[in-house]
Amino acid sequence: LLNRHFVNQSINGLEMQNFIEDYLKGEIFSDIELERTPLGLRIIISTSRPGRIIGAGGRKINGLSDEIKRRFNIENPQLDVKTIKNPDMDARLVAKQIALALESGDKHKKIGNLFMKRIMDSGALGVQIVIGGKLGGSKGRTEKFSRGHIKYCGDTAKTLVDYGFAEALTRPGKIGIQVKIMKYFMDTFGNIMTKKDIMDAKTALIKASFEDNKSDHDEDAEENKNEDTEDSVDGIEDEEEKPKKKTISKKEKKTDK
Repeated sequence: LLNRHFVNQSINGLEMQNFIEDYLKGEIFSDIELERTPLGLRIIISTSRPGRIIGAGGRKINGLSDEIKRRFNIENPQLDVKTIKNPDMDARLVAKQIALALESGDKHKKIGNLFMKRIMDSGALGVQIVIGGKLGGSKGRTEKFSRGHIKYCGDTAKTLVDYGFAEALTRPGKIGIQVKIMKYFMDTFGNIMTKKDIMDAKTALIKASFEDNKSDHDEDAEENKNEDTEDSVDGIEDEEEKPKKKTISKKEKKTDK
Protein backbone atom coordinates (compact mmCIF):
# COMPACT_ATOMS: atom_id res chain seq x y z
CA LEU A 1 0.00 0.00 0.00
CA LEU A 2 2.85 2.36 0.82
CA ASN A 3 4.51 1.74 -2.54
CA ARG A 4 1.21 2.30 -4.34
CA HIS A 5 0.75 5.58 -2.45
CA PHE A 6 4.14 6.92 -3.63
CA VAL A 7 3.53 5.70 -7.19
CA ASN A 8 0.16 7.49 -7.32
CA GLN A 9 1.78 10.59 -5.87
CA SER A 10 4.45 10.57 -8.60
CA ILE A 11 1.82 10.08 -11.31
CA ASN A 12 -0.23 13.00 -9.95
CA GLY A 13 2.91 15.17 -9.87
CA LEU A 14 3.72 14.34 -13.50
CA GLU A 15 0.13 15.06 -14.59
CA MET A 16 0.26 18.37 -12.71
CA GLN A 17 3.53 19.35 -14.43
CA ASN A 18 2.04 18.54 -17.85
CA PHE A 19 -1.08 20.57 -17.01
CA ILE A 20 1.00 23.60 -15.94
CA GLU A 21 3.06 23.37 -19.15
CA ASP A 22 -0.14 23.32 -21.23
CA TYR A 23 -1.61 26.21 -19.21
CA LEU A 24 1.55 28.31 -19.71
CA LYS A 25 1.97 27.36 -23.36
CA GLY A 26 3.77 30.08 -25.29
CA GLU A 27 5.59 31.32 -22.19
CA ILE A 28 9.31 30.72 -21.66
CA PHE A 29 10.07 28.91 -18.41
CA SER A 30 12.74 26.40 -17.45
CA ASP A 31 11.59 23.97 -14.80
CA ILE A 32 8.62 23.15 -12.57
CA GLU A 33 9.48 21.84 -9.09
CA LEU A 34 6.94 20.27 -6.72
CA GLU A 35 7.67 20.34 -2.99
CA ARG A 36 5.35 18.84 -0.39
CA THR A 37 5.40 20.81 2.88
CA PRO A 38 3.29 20.62 6.09
CA LEU A 39 1.38 23.67 4.86
CA GLY A 40 0.54 22.09 1.50
CA LEU A 41 1.97 21.67 -1.98
CA ARG A 42 4.57 24.21 -3.11
CA ILE A 43 5.06 24.71 -6.86
CA ILE A 44 8.16 26.60 -8.03
CA ILE A 45 8.29 27.85 -11.64
CA SER A 46 11.72 29.02 -12.85
CA THR A 47 11.68 31.61 -15.61
CA SER A 48 13.59 34.56 -17.01
CA ARG A 49 10.37 36.58 -17.42
CA PRO A 50 8.45 36.44 -14.12
CA GLY A 51 6.06 39.20 -15.17
CA ARG A 52 4.70 37.07 -18.02
CA ILE A 53 4.04 34.15 -15.67
CA ILE A 54 2.42 36.26 -12.94
CA GLY A 55 0.31 38.37 -15.28
CA ALA A 56 -1.23 41.79 -14.75
CA GLY A 57 -2.21 42.12 -11.11
CA GLY A 58 -1.43 38.44 -10.53
CA ARG A 59 -4.38 37.28 -12.64
CA LYS A 60 -2.52 34.56 -14.52
CA ILE A 61 -0.91 32.96 -11.47
CA ASN A 62 -4.16 33.16 -9.48
CA GLY A 63 -6.08 31.53 -12.33
CA LEU A 64 -3.49 28.73 -12.45
CA SER A 65 -3.85 28.22 -8.68
CA ASP A 66 -7.64 27.97 -8.96
CA GLU A 67 -7.39 25.43 -11.80
CA ILE A 68 -4.96 23.26 -9.79
CA LYS A 69 -7.36 23.34 -6.82
CA ARG A 70 -10.30 22.28 -8.99
CA ARG A 71 -8.56 19.60 -11.10
CA PHE A 72 -6.32 17.94 -8.52
CA ASN A 73 -8.31 18.57 -5.29
CA ILE A 74 -5.47 20.40 -3.57
CA GLU A 75 -6.60 22.75 -0.83
CA ASN A 76 -3.73 25.19 -0.54
CA PRO A 77 -1.30 25.16 -3.51
CA GLN A 78 1.53 27.68 -3.06
CA LEU A 79 2.83 28.97 -6.39
CA ASP A 80 6.23 30.69 -6.41
CA VAL A 81 7.98 32.22 -9.41
CA LYS A 82 11.78 32.02 -9.36
CA THR A 83 13.79 34.41 -11.54
CA ILE A 84 16.74 32.99 -13.53
CA LYS A 85 19.57 35.53 -13.47
CA ASN A 86 21.54 34.13 -16.43
CA PRO A 87 19.02 32.62 -18.88
CA ASP A 88 21.65 31.78 -21.51
CA MET A 89 23.22 29.27 -19.09
CA ASP A 90 19.98 27.29 -18.58
CA ALA A 91 19.72 24.46 -21.13
CA ARG A 92 15.93 24.00 -20.86
CA LEU A 93 15.31 27.70 -21.28
CA VAL A 94 17.60 27.89 -24.33
CA ALA A 95 15.92 24.83 -25.92
CA LYS A 96 12.46 26.45 -25.52
CA GLN A 97 13.71 29.75 -26.93
CA ILE A 98 15.10 27.93 -29.99
CA ALA A 99 11.79 26.06 -30.40
CA LEU A 100 9.81 29.32 -30.35
CA ALA A 101 12.21 30.89 -32.86
CA LEU A 102 11.83 27.92 -35.24
CA GLU A 103 8.04 28.03 -34.93
CA SER A 104 8.10 31.72 -35.86
CA GLY A 105 9.95 30.85 -39.11
CA ASP A 106 13.62 31.60 -38.34
CA LYS A 107 16.33 29.55 -40.05
CA HIS A 108 17.81 26.77 -37.91
CA LYS A 109 21.45 27.55 -38.84
CA LYS A 110 21.11 31.19 -37.90
CA ILE A 111 19.40 30.35 -34.59
CA GLY A 112 21.87 27.57 -33.74
CA ASN A 113 24.95 29.74 -34.30
CA LEU A 114 23.37 32.70 -32.50
CA PHE A 115 22.55 30.78 -29.31
CA MET A 116 25.87 28.93 -29.39
CA LYS A 117 27.72 32.26 -29.35
CA ARG A 118 25.47 33.69 -26.62
CA ILE A 119 26.00 30.65 -24.39
CA MET A 120 29.80 30.77 -24.76
CA ASP A 121 29.83 34.53 -24.11
CA SER A 122 27.83 33.94 -20.91
CA GLY A 123 30.67 31.91 -19.38
CA ALA A 124 30.07 28.30 -20.49
CA LEU A 125 33.02 25.93 -20.96
CA GLY A 126 31.31 24.10 -23.80
CA VAL A 127 27.99 23.78 -25.62
CA GLN A 128 26.30 21.38 -28.02
CA ILE A 129 23.01 22.14 -29.79
CA VAL A 130 21.37 19.37 -31.86
CA ILE A 131 18.39 20.25 -34.07
CA GLY A 132 16.70 17.33 -35.85
CA GLY A 133 13.59 16.89 -38.00
CA LYS A 134 12.16 18.40 -41.16
CA LEU A 135 14.70 21.20 -41.61
CA GLY A 136 13.97 21.69 -45.30
CA GLY A 137 13.37 19.14 -48.00
CA SER A 138 11.35 15.94 -47.97
CA LYS A 139 13.67 13.99 -45.64
CA GLY A 140 14.50 14.65 -42.02
CA ARG A 141 18.07 15.46 -41.04
CA THR A 142 20.11 16.55 -38.05
CA GLU A 143 22.32 19.60 -37.58
CA LYS A 144 24.87 19.90 -34.76
CA PHE A 145 26.37 23.11 -33.39
CA SER A 146 29.17 22.62 -30.88
CA ARG A 147 31.96 24.68 -29.38
CA GLY A 148 34.34 24.36 -26.46
CA HIS A 149 34.81 21.33 -24.20
CA ILE A 150 31.90 19.12 -23.14
CA LYS A 151 31.54 15.73 -21.38
CA TYR A 152 29.32 13.08 -22.96
CA CYS A 153 29.32 10.22 -20.43
CA GLY A 154 30.17 9.27 -16.88
CA ASP A 155 29.39 10.89 -13.55
CA THR A 156 31.04 14.17 -14.61
CA ALA A 157 28.57 14.48 -17.49
CA LYS A 158 25.67 14.17 -15.02
CA THR A 159 27.05 16.66 -12.49
CA LEU A 160 28.75 19.23 -14.75
CA VAL A 161 26.52 19.30 -17.86
CA ASP A 162 23.06 20.88 -17.95
CA TYR A 163 20.63 19.16 -20.33
CA GLY A 164 17.53 20.56 -22.01
CA PHE A 165 15.04 19.33 -24.61
CA ALA A 166 12.15 20.97 -26.44
CA GLU A 167 9.98 20.38 -29.51
CA ALA A 168 8.93 22.83 -32.19
CA LEU A 169 5.75 22.29 -34.22
CA THR A 170 6.37 23.71 -37.71
CA ARG A 171 4.52 23.33 -41.01
CA PRO A 172 6.80 20.60 -42.44
CA GLY A 173 6.65 18.62 -39.18
CA LYS A 174 7.95 18.34 -35.63
CA ILE A 175 11.52 19.42 -34.84
CA GLY A 176 13.43 18.30 -31.76
CA ILE A 177 15.98 20.51 -30.02
CA GLN A 178 18.56 19.12 -27.63
CA VAL A 179 20.89 21.46 -25.72
CA LYS A 180 23.88 20.54 -23.54
CA ILE A 181 25.79 23.21 -21.62
CA MET A 182 28.94 22.45 -19.63
CA LYS A 183 28.96 25.06 -16.86
CA TYR A 184 31.77 23.75 -14.66
CA PHE A 185 35.10 21.94 -14.84
CA MET A 186 36.43 19.39 -12.34
CA ASP A 187 40.20 19.10 -11.84
CA THR A 188 42.14 16.01 -10.74
CA PHE A 189 41.61 16.90 -7.06
CA GLY A 190 37.81 17.04 -7.43
CA ASN A 191 37.55 20.83 -7.24
CA ILE A 192 34.70 22.28 -9.33
CA MET A 193 35.65 25.45 -11.19
CA THR A 194 33.84 27.86 -13.49
CA LYS A 195 35.28 29.42 -16.63
CA LYS A 196 36.05 32.60 -14.67
CA ASP A 197 37.95 30.60 -12.03
CA ILE A 198 40.04 28.91 -14.74
CA MET A 199 40.85 32.23 -16.42
CA ASP A 200 41.78 33.78 -13.04
CA ALA A 201 44.06 30.82 -12.26
CA LYS A 202 45.75 31.13 -15.67
CA THR A 203 46.21 34.87 -15.19
CA ALA A 204 47.72 34.34 -11.73
CA LEU A 205 50.07 31.65 -13.11
CA ILE A 206 51.23 33.89 -15.97
CA LYS A 207 51.73 36.80 -13.58
CA ALA A 208 53.75 34.64 -11.16
CA SER A 209 55.99 33.30 -13.94
CA PHE A 210 56.48 36.85 -15.27
CA GLU A 211 57.52 38.08 -11.82
CA ASP A 212 59.95 35.13 -11.45
CA ASN A 213 61.52 35.89 -14.83
CA LYS A 214 61.75 39.57 -13.92
CA SER A 215 63.48 38.82 -10.60
CA ASP A 216 65.95 36.46 -12.36
CA HIS A 217 66.65 39.15 -14.95
CA ASP A 218 67.24 41.76 -12.24
CA GLU A 219 69.63 39.42 -10.42
CA ASP A 220 71.58 38.76 -13.63
CA ALA A 221 71.75 42.49 -14.37
CA GLU A 222 72.99 43.19 -10.83
CA GLU A 223 75.70 40.50 -11.15
CA ASN A 224 76.84 41.89 -14.50
CA LYS A 225 76.96 45.38 -13.03
CA ASN A 226 79.11 44.19 -10.10
CA GLU A 227 81.46 42.38 -12.50
CA ASP A 228 81.82 45.55 -14.61
CA THR A 229 82.66 47.67 -11.54
CA GLU A 230 85.25 45.12 -10.38
CA ASP A 231 86.87 45.09 -13.83
CA SER A 232 87.00 48.88 -13.90
CA VAL A 233 88.59 49.00 -10.41
CA ASP A 234 91.19 46.42 -11.42
CA GLY A 235 92.03 48.48 -14.52
CA ILE A 236 92.54 51.63 -12.45
CA GLU A 237 94.83 49.81 -10.02
CA ASP A 238 96.91 48.41 -12.88
CA GLU A 239 97.38 51.87 -14.35
CA GLU A 240 98.49 53.25 -10.97
CA GLU A 241 101.10 50.49 -10.59
CA LYS A 242 102.72 51.22 -13.97
CA PRO A 243 105.86 53.55 -13.77
CA LYS A 244 105.16 57.01 -15.05
CA LYS A 245 107.35 58.27 -17.93
CA LYS A 246 109.24 61.50 -17.18
CA THR A 247 108.52 64.22 -19.69
CA ILE A 248 111.41 66.56 -20.62
CA SER A 249 110.59 70.04 -21.79
CA LYS A 250 112.36 71.91 -24.66
CA LYS A 251 114.19 74.32 -22.28
CA GLU A 252 115.70 71.43 -20.33
CA LYS A 253 116.90 69.90 -23.60
CA LYS A 254 118.67 73.19 -24.55
CA THR A 255 120.39 73.47 -21.15
CA ASP A 256 121.65 69.93 -21.46
CA LYS A 257 123.22 70.78 -24.74
